[in-house]
Amino acid sequence: MQKAFYLGLCFAAQFYLGQTYEIQYTTSFEGKPTTSKNPIITYANADKTLILNQNILDGKAKYPFEFTEIQRKDNTVAQYAYLSADQLIETKDNTTLAKQEFKLTDETKKILNHTVRKAVTSIRSNTMEVWFTQDLKVKGGPTVLGQDLGLVLEVVRNGNFVTRASSIKKVKEAKGNFLLKDKNIQEKDALTYQDMIWKSRFTQIPVFQNEQINFTDHPKSSDGILRFANGTIILKKVKFPEITKGQNVFVELKEQSNGDAYDRTGSVFIIPQDREISFFDGLQSGSDKLPIYDNGNGEKYKGISLTPNYLPALELMRFFTPFGISHFNKQVQLKGKDWQTIVPYRQEISELTPELSGKEVWVGTYIGNYDKGGHKVSLEFTIHPGDEPIFKNNYVLPLFTTTNIMEMAGQGYPTLFNSDKGLQVEFTLEKDLKNAQLRYITTGHGGWGNGDEFQPRKNSIFLDGKQAFSYTPWRTDCGTYRLFNPSSGNFSTGLSSSDLSRSTWCPGTLTAPIFIDLGDLKAGKHSIEVKIPQGKPEGNSISFWNVSGTLLGEIK
Repeated sequence: MQKAFYLGLCFAAQFYLGQTYEIQYTTSFEGKPTTSKNPIITYANADKTLILNQNILDGKAKYPFEFTEIQRKDNTVAQYAYLSADQLIETKDNTTLAKQEFKLTDETKKILNHTVRKAVTSIRSNTMEVWFTQDLKVKGGPTVLGQDLGLVLEVVRNGNFVTRASSIKKVKEAKGNFLLKDKNIQEKDALTYQDMIWKSRFTQIPVFQNEQINFTDHPKSSDGILRFANGTIILKKVKFPEITKGQNVFVELKEQSNGDAYDRTGSVFIIPQDREISFFDGLQSGSDKLPIYDNGNGEKYKGISLTPNYLPALELMRFFTPFGISHFNKQVQLKGKDWQTIVPYRQEISELTPELSGKEVWVGTYIGNYDKGGHKVSLEFTIHPGDEPIFKNNYVLPLFTTTNIMEMAGQGYPTLFNSDKGLQVEFTLEKDLKNAQLRYITTGHGGWGNGDEFQPRKNSIFLDGKQAFSYTPWRTDCGTYRLFNPSSGNFSTGLSSSDLSRSTWCPGTLTAPIFIDLGDLKAGKHSIEVKIPQGKPEGNSISFWNVSGTLLGEIK
C-alpha cells in the first residue's frame, strides 16, 4: 500500500533549473563503515536542494518521516514531515542558513575528483568539520549544515563520525518531487512541527485533563468521570490497545494546588474486576462491601488484600503532592526562590502490561485532602515502540494495597503493622510461575518526631514463612524539590519542612517500586507476609504504612 502510494504520485512537476545532481552519502564511525541500507540522497541544482533518504524514494519509510527542501532564491529552508499517508506538515524558516557561522581554513583535499575546502564550526559542544566544493556551481549537502558554502561532500563530527559523498551523478530531475505533488500541506511553527512529529511516534491515551480532586459534600460526576469518597477519588473507564512485546508503557500525572497548602498522599490505580468482588463495589456501595483483613490487633481493615473472591486495587504509581505548588506561589515570597508552577510525575509501568493490554479498565486517581479547592490533575498513558523488553513477565496478580484510597469514605488508616502478624496474604497459583517478583511500594507516615514518617524502619518480606528480603526505605534527597514547595514551613534551624528526610517519600515526588526476586514458584498455595516495626502513637498522631504488592512472573 505504502509503495503504491508513492509510485502513484510520481507524475510531478519537474525539479530542474540548469543541471541537477544526485549525491549519495554514506557514514562511518572510527574509520569503520556503518551498516546502513538507507543512505542519504541529496538532489541539488541552481534553484533548490532536496534532502531525503533511500527508503523514502523506495516507499519503505515508516511514519513519521521527514525530508528537507531549500529554495535558493531566498534561502528558505522548508522541513516536511509525513505523519501518516494523508497528513503532511511543514515548517519554514529563511534565517537558518544565515545564522550558521564557520571558520574557513586553507586545508583542501580531493573527494570524488572534486577539490574540497574545510570549514569548522561548533554545534552543542560538537566540533563539526564541513568539506565543501564550489566546482559544480550548486549548493547542497547531507544536512542543512554548510549549505551556503557550496556543495558539502563530507561532514566530520568530533573527528570520528563521518558522512561522506559516495557518488555524484547528473540526472534530469529529482526523484523525490512526487512527495509534494497535489498534497494538502499544513504549515506549522517550528515548535508545533517538532511537537507533532514527536507525538506521532507513540500512542497517547489521555485520561484526565485539569480535573479537580477536592473535599466536598456533593461530588458531581460528569463526562464519563466518576467522583467518590467526597470528591477525593476520580475514576474513568479507559480502553487500552493491544500492547506488543517490547513496547514501553508510561503513566504521567501533572499536579497543581487549587487551594490545598499541604503535602498529601496520592495514588494512580486501576481496578481489576476478574473476581466476584472488586474495589469498584466498595466505591459504589460503601467500604463495608469490601472484605475485611483481621490480623488480631482489634482493627478491621477494609479491602486491602486479595481473597479468593476479591482483588484489591492495583497501584500503578504512588505520589505525594508538594506544599501548595502554583496556588501559593505569589503568596509566599522568598529571596532567591523562583517557585515551579506544576509538578510532573512520570513513571514506566511496562511490567504491568498484562493487566492493560487490550483491556478496558477503571483508572483512578486519589489525593487525600480536606480542602474545598483541593488539587488539579492531568493524567495520561503513553505507549512507545521498543525492542527487547526489560520485563518479560506475562502474569500480574495484585496482592495488597494498604493505602486507604477511600479514606474520606470510611476506609481507616493502615495501622496493622503494630501486630506481630503484620500483613499476610495467601494466594493460589494454578500453574508454575517462573522468575517470580514482588513489585513493592512502601512509604511510612504519621507520628511526630518519633513517628514512622521521620524514622527509618526495616521492611521485611516473607515468602511461605521464610524471609525473602529486607531493607530500610529512606530518602535523603527531599531538599532537592524545595522549589516545588512554596508553602512549606520554615524552621529556626534554617531548614524547610520539605527538606526533611522521610520514609521513602518527599513532597512533590513519586515513590518508585522495588522488585524483589522470589525465584520460581510451584503451582499451589503460597503466602506473602510483610512485617514493619511500626511506631507507637504520639498524642493524637498515629504511625502507619502504605504498602502495595503485586506478584509478577512468567507462566509458560
